[in-house]
Amino acid sequence: MRIQTGQLVALGYGRFVRSDEVVAVEPIVEERGPGRRSLVWVRGLTEPLVGSRSEGAVVDDLVTPAEEAARMRDLRSALERTAAALESVPLVLRRVIEQETGVNLNSVVDDARRALAQ
Repeated sequence: MRIQTGQLVALGYGRFVRSDEVVAVEPIVEERGPGRRSLVWVRGLTEPLVGSRSEGAVVDDLVTPAEEAARMRDLRSALERTAAALESVPLVLRRVIEQETGVNLNSVVDDARRALAQ
């Protein structure tokens, strides 16, 4: 893994840090809940910042080039819209589509939601 330099990384709560200033990212395991997801140690600060994002999400932003991150956001947005559109298809129409095409829309939506949850 290589840190991408000069990028702003979102910690949540409207706070950002420069990618090359992050020294360590640590998950919060005790009393973990809304708004307490990870500790982000930043060069020059004596105490870590509490991020509302998971350590995995912060690390992904640290090592992903800005262009790739933008592309991934666009793809995630398209997948979310597609899943929502498929979920709005009435059940009776889903059955007809499966009978005629062999495509199970429920399975497609489940796969999309699983991918989005990662």
